Amino acid sequence: MPRLSEVIAALESLWPAERAESWDAVGTVVGDPGQEVTRVLFAVDPVQEIADEAVELGADLLVTHHPLYLRGTTTVAASTFKGRVVHTLIKNDIALHVAHTNADTADPGVSDALAGALDLRVTGPLVPDAADPEGRRGLGRVCELDHPLTVREFAARAAERLPATAQGIRVAGDPEAVVRTVAVSGGSGDSLFDHVRAVGVDAFLTADLRHHPASEFMADHAHRPLALLDAAHWATEWPWCELAAAQLDEISDRHGWDLRVHVSKTVTDPWTAHAASAPVLPGSASGAPSADSPGAPN
Repeated sequence: MPRLSEVIAALESLWPAERAESWDAVGTVVGDPGQEVTRVLFAVDPVQEIADEAVELGADLLVTHHPLYLRGTTTVAASTFKGRVVHTLIKNDIALHVAHTNADTADPGVSDALAGALDLRVTGPLVPDAADPEGRRGLGRVCELDHPLTVREFAARAAERLPATAQGIRVAGDPEAVVRTVAVSGGSGDSLFDHVRAVGVDAFLTADLRHHPASEFMADHAHRPLALLDAAHWATEWPWCELAAAQLDEISDRHGWDLRVHVSKTVTDPWTAHAASAPVLPGSASGAPSADSPGAPN
């Protein structure tokens, strides 16, 4: 069986820590470099449910996409929820390793996995990494569909192919517009709007789109329809767990490690329910509450 230090070295070869953004917190959070590793669990979030799942599974190593401590801390007391995660992992000899923005820009990376889940053909990065002479690494991906779809049909494909969440898929734009090319970015993507404009795709699928940036983006594209598809943050990054697990499986086979590699299917998206608005009636000026409605302003 390999030591933790050997497995971490393999993971660092896939997602070198130096390729993470300067503000990020990646790498090994807890773990004894000399401990043996036989079972590994991949997940998006290092939350208590995932730590408990790792314990139940008998994992020696938990690999997550999101950092546990992104902004630093002065305590790991079990009276805090993050401290409780640390205590759970250490008490059960489970190491924690994080690959975040260094996995976002990797080749293949988070957005490649997202494109694969949507059955899209990747043509290149949305924001190329200038340090990559082959032009394959970088944030987001520019993709082509196997055949044209309407925005409505593409949204339905995304809702079907991505893990189910309370949010589903929100759409901005003409539902009947034709989509042939798509930009995708796992996780929060409205900081990439300028790059989406530059590549001239028909749609952009990402997560965490905010009101004002989305509104301004759509207004800027009134002359050239371009749809926005907003999925749940967790759902757009979960496919990477399967990709990463397959990559570690291949390394394990090559080294004769016989690791047992698992992907958590626990939904750690924070939103748990969705109540759809009532449809706008034909002839109605808007979906705003009428003056007589309980929700109308005074």
